[in-house]
Amino acid sequence: MRKFFDIVQQTFSTLWAHKLRSFLTMFGVAWGVGSLLLLVGLGEGFRLGQHEQLSTLGQDVLFMFGGNIPAVPGQHTDRRPYKLTYADYVAAQSEAPHVRAITPVISRGDLQSASDHATSNGQVLGVEPNFGTIRSIPIASGRWISEADVTEARHVAVVGIEMRKNLFQGEAPVGNHILLNGIRFEVVGLADNVGGRREDNPRNAAIYIPFTTMREHFPVKDADTRDAISYMNYQPRSREDHELAKEEVRRVVARQHGFDPSNHEAFEDWDTVKSEEMVGKIFDGMDYFLGGVGIVTLALGAIGIINIMLVAVAERTREIGLRKALGATRRNILTQFLLEGVVLTGFSGGVGVVAAGGLMAVLAKLPQPPGFDTPRLVPVSAFIAVASLALAGIAAGVYPARKAAMLEPVEALRQE
Repeated sequence: MRKFFDIVQQTFSTLWAHKLRSFLTMFGVAWGVGSLLLLVGLGEGFRLGQHEQLSTLGQDVLFMFGGNIPAVPGQHTDRRPYKLTYADYVAAQSEAPHVRAITPVISRGDLQSASDHATSNGQVLGVEPNFGTIRSIPIASGRWISEADVTEARHVAVVGIEMRKNLFQGEAPVGNHILLNGIRFEVVGLADNVGGRREDNPRNAAIYIPFTTMREHFPVKDADTRDAISYMNYQPRSREDHELAKEEVRRVVARQHGFDPSNHEAFEDWDTVKSEEMVGKIFDGMDYFLGGVGIVTLALGAIGIINIMLVAVAERTREIGLRKALGATRRNILTQFLLEGVVLTGFSGGVGVVAAGGLMAVLAKLPQPPGFDTPRLVPVSAFIAVASLALAGIAAGVYPARKAAMLEPVEALRQE
């Protein structure tokens, strides 16, 4: 055990004796590890941010909007516009077996909201009760819109937390009243923050009222019929059925408006399941790229360690010969040089991890743009990077260490 501690002491003494060379080698490795972990952390933050942004829309939600029917497929002129109607919703509800839940929505952004304290403009949505489950609207206080509210076309409203700040200035909104274009509504519920840690989600500034009330007082603008709706939200029976559900809803809408369902240019829809899958593929590709960068980093680190160890063997040939003449075994020499390689890579890798973690902690305190979450140090990536570098240090030190251990004392002492 004492011999081992002597070897460790000699290792650190040797590295300290060549401070500049050791520093530059470790700096290169630390820079590579830190850059790799920072890239992985930023990518993970972007991945989580995109996932969180899509999840605020609801779980496996699809949108269907009105569209434009081209007279000839592929033609961008002479298009006939159409708007979705409540009848489209009723037909899709009964004729799309792979649709688990569907809801119509009327959305207006031109209505003026007013309370006893202030006025504000925001999005007003006329919704059915199941909108709250499809789009995952959390309730902070009060209640959500009920079936009775829709059946009786009641003048009730649920406000978002941002609209609460705008209209009630800190007061509890539930039980108070607001005016929408001069029509009085009782606030029965307060929606909680939709965007997780962020409060800048547009739905936080929304007001929800019963669908029938919305259709009666604030129908879709510029529509030929009061039966028009802004869009439909629906969910497939399972995530894997999202394409089947989308095709079924498309067939219903195409039949209702008299065009061929194979004419995909006539549809305006958004499949968040497909969007999330595409985002996942992009980040999988990014992970592969970063993995390649990591391999190159490890290779360059190993080359640097081999280089410095070969230089160390050449410079210390007489020292090695003297130590072997005084009784040092090949195992002692091999252990020392291997230990130097491990120390160089392990310590510099640890510095890279700490530096990357510190920089990400600073970045986390800065305001994050929409769709981007706080960059974070991924423990698995850090462990793999440091462990791989340590193995690379051992592998890189094997040849120089073996070369040093195989030197004969007499031949080594003759070296200048």
